[in-house]
Amino acid sequence: MREDRAGRQIGRISRGIEAPRDQRAMFTAVVYVLTSGCAWRHLPPTFGTSSATAHRRFTVWTVVGLWRRLHRAVLDELGGRGEVDWISTIVDAASVRAKKGGSLTRRNLVDRGKKGSKLHVLSDAQGIPLAVAVSGANMHDSLALKPLILGIPAVRSRRGPRRRRPVKLRVDKAYFSAEHLNWLLERGLVARLARLGIESGERLGRHRWKIERSIAWLLATAA
Repeated sequence: MREDRAGRQIGRISRGIEAPRDQRAMFTAVVYVLTSGCAWRHLPPTFGTSSATAHRRFTVWTVVGLWRRLHRAVLDELGGRGEVDWISTIVDAASVRAKKGGSLTRRNLVDRGKKGSKLHVLSDAQGIPLAVAVSGANMHDSLALKPLILGIPAVRSRRGPRRRRPVKLRVDKAYFSAEHLNWLLERGLVARLARLGIESGERLGRHRWKIERSIAWLLATAA
């Protein structure tokens, strides 16, 4: 049943973009390329579509924002079942090389100056990504904190109105500053930040491993 709902969602978003096709088969082919590391030109014929058609559909879907809208749809599905844990949110970032360059790449100072990007993720307490952003590799992690929090979408709740504000925020020392503390307090967020030179980040590690796991999955998918 869940797969049927996902298929209908893809169909609604895709309708009118190109000539009618088997949306499920096309989506499966695109996801296979994105998650397996297979080159587009090596897409197996068993998916029933050519590599050129699959790549063209991926490009169109990206331009019209399908992935963002599908992410929102998944969050609403989970939120409606009460499976988004708003007790706390976790923020972390990771760098990745960008061999082909692009507008969101910069010199990575911890990777011998090679071009790279940085993936910034805010998740719920279980590691479910709620907001994701990409920047150049030279951007300091702390600069993404406010945009990520402001970018949390309004997610469907099991009962009552949509929700977008967590109770707590857990981040490591890279995000600590008096400005951030005051900004979070103004928004009613309980900050769990390890203070530079004062507190160890080990206690936060009991919670942050969940987002580290999620980022590892995301980077493996994008590799």
